Formats: sequence, C-alpha cells, structure tokens
Amino acid sequence: MPSPLRLCVRRSPAPGAGGAATLVTLQLPSEVACIEEAVELVTRHCLAGHASCRRTRFRLQVVLSEALSNAIVRGNGEDGRKSVHVRAELLADAIRLVVTDEGPGFDPTAVPEPIRPDQLDEANGRGLYLIRKLVDAVQFNEQGNSICMTLRRP
Repeated sequence: MPSPLRLCVRRSPAPGAGGAATLVTLQLPSEVACIEEAVELVTRHCLAGHASCRRTRFRLQVVLSEALSNAIVRGNGEDGRKSVHVRAELLADAIRLVVTDEGPGFDPTAVPEPIRPDQLDEANGRGLYLIRKLVDAVQFNEQGNSICMTLRRP
C-alpha cells in the first residue's frame, strides 16, 4: 500500500550562515500516522554527509518524534486542516531543529517534570521531559507553539 504521506523536503543554504549550513524544511499534516515516516526522512537529511554515531541518531529520532507528537496531538488537536512545520539547520558542529504547530501554544514552564512515582501515569510532561534531557539546548517561542532544539554533533 503506498504511503498516504506527501512530504516536501527542501535543502538550501541557511541564510546568514555564509554557506556553512544547510537548511531542510518540511511540512506535514496533523496526522499521528505521519510521524514515523517524517522522523526517518528528516533524520536521513540531517545526518547525510556527516559521520554520525548511534547516540546522535537515537537522540535526534526521539526528540523529533516527541516534538512532532506534541505538535500534532496537543498543539493542533489532530486537526487535519492544520500542518506542522519542521525546520532543520544543519551546521558543522550542531543540528538545530524547530518544530512549529498552528495551535494556540502553551506555557512550557507550567509543565511539571514527571519524575515522582505518582506522576508516572499522568499524560502530561513525559515528552517534554525527554526532550529536555536529550538535547543540548531547548527554547520556545513566546506563544509556546514552536520549540527549538539543538543537538551538538560529536
């Protein structure tokens, strides 16, 4: 069965980086079924032409999966009329990923870390907790509908 996912990936020089970076952009529909294929496609482009270790690949795939899941389910409410946008800036020493949804946003400081035993069954915060532990830097836009994650290359 052919994939229902139709992705458009663009590779171009990153503006302001003096040709030292590559920009990869992707837009996908708000469908959970699209996450796995999108993660694989973005990972392939992010690691192309670079020696990558299994740890970097793992971290990249987990954080992108979690960010896309949060954007699709929580941000866009799985509304098929809305999209999720991924921007990957590929630098020699780092990968900077930005995932943006079309939802109202949220306050990331209000999400508790699910580290106490009584919080383990709660549906909130686990993905964000994983992201914060696996990336070297994380930032949100003011609205709270866009996350920027930086992974340093080894």
